[in-house]
Amino acid sequence: MNRPDFWDSREKSQPVVDEVSRLKNTLEPFQKVVVQTDDLATLAELAAEEGDNSPLYEEAITAVADLEAALDRLELVSFLSGKMDNKNAIVTLRAGAGGTEACDWVAMLERMYLHWFDRRGFGYVVNDMQLGDEAGIKTMTFTVTGEFAYGYLKGEKGVHRLVRISPFDANKRRHTSFCSVDVVPVIDDTIQIDINEKDLRIDTYHSSGAGGQHINKTSSAVRITHLPTGIVVASQSERSQHQNRFIAMQMLKAKLYQIEEDKRTAAVKQEDADKGDNGWSNQIRSYVLQPYQLVKDLRTGHETSNVQGVLDGDLDPFMNTYLRMGSPTKNAFKDGE
Repeated sequence: MNRPDFWDSREKSQPVVDEVSRLKNTLEPFQKVVVQTDDLATLAELAAEEGDNSPLYEEAITAVADLEAALDRLELVSFLSGKMDNKNAIVTLRAGAGGTEACDWVAMLERMYLHWFDRRGFGYVVNDMQLGDEAGIKTMTFTVTGEFAYGYLKGEKGVHRLVRISPFDANKRRHTSFCSVDVVPVIDDTIQIDINEKDLRIDTYHSSGAGGQHINKTSSAVRITHLPTGIVVASQSERSQHQNRFIAMQMLKAKLYQIEEDKRTAAVKQEDADKGDNGWSNQIRSYVLQPYQLVKDLRTGHETSNVQGVLDGDLDPFMNTYLRMGSPTKNAFKDGE
């Protein structure tokens, strides 16, 4: 970055700037922990000299708790070491079995994730959304930007199941609804994905939305179908058809990259087993509102009765448990060592 010609080309300099930012975000917390450790050692010596009744003793107890929390955060970042973990993410929510109930469930999950993005300070843009016939959302896609966005969100991929008393049922019966969540990393220009234009069907249409300024009067929205794979992507977030086409192509490239990456890592069969059909017996997480309150991740076993907290965006415990479960060092040490 100190080279005189470094800033001559934004295309070449931006990846380096991004890498420096990523490394700083890893190194600075580590350096802070080193300082905390040294300060605690000094504080512990002074507290030991003055005895248990010393104010320094209570201060040392607090410092230990702060250091443990900092180490926990640092350890979690070490688990985000996958090839694409530091990339932004494209998230797609799609209603499954359950009709109007499922569409309403998609809207609830949209709210849950948007709250989590806000908590994290992540940015997001809704690329495409199709509303349900009566209520809720049939499908929606958004791009999420932030440090390790894909690394955190990759564990959300799969089928999410909701059990509740239906607000759409006059008889107040209990219903089960499903929503599939798909997550792929945003790939940059350093990864070359060749797409034959003959393999694409490109449709344009009017953007949909809540009305007023959110609806374009021209056919600026773009939907691209990749005929060999059947992948469909769409963007209506921009006013320009050219911009929406560019975004849709980015999403298509990301999905095609993910398919090839899965093939290379021989993970397709396992991923299909984990994700499965958008219906019964294939869910990764259950959200039960009736007859009791419980959210449980069926892969890690992590659960909580604070359902409303989870639906308000408190997803960190589930994501962190998933990341720790997938770490190759998770069983390297016994508790307390």
